[in-house]
Amino acid sequence: MIFLGLILAAAATVVGVSVVLDNTGASELTAFGETVPGVTSQWHVFLAGAAVAIVFMAGMTVATLGIGRAIRIRKELRELRDEHEESMTTMELEKRQLQRELARARREAGIGSIPQQPMAPHSS
Repeated sequence: MIFLGLILAAAATVVGVSVVLDNTGASELTAFGETVPGVTSQWHVFLAGAAVAIVFMAGMTVATLGIGRAIRIRKELRELRDEHEESMTTMELEKRQLQRELARARREAGIGSIPQQPMAPHSS
């Protein structure tokens, strides 16, 4: 992929240089109804277009990277929530099992008359 990208970049550079060297005629560039100063040749117009294309591609790259990052973060958060929920369920089951074992051990030892304090429920 890197090699293919370098080949395409080199081809684009060759085409761009060819366009600049072959188009030396007079021209003017108008944007938003105003003539752009300093643009007097056809190759100036081409370079202005190339600059706009570069800025566009940079903006699209930043947007794409941002979207990818947001998707990745949402996926990680969803996985963490699921993992947390599973962990809490496992802990609740272990807690109930330990409470049953403690109650059985107290009954077997004859100290079942000690009142147990209810544990505060866990809030998520």
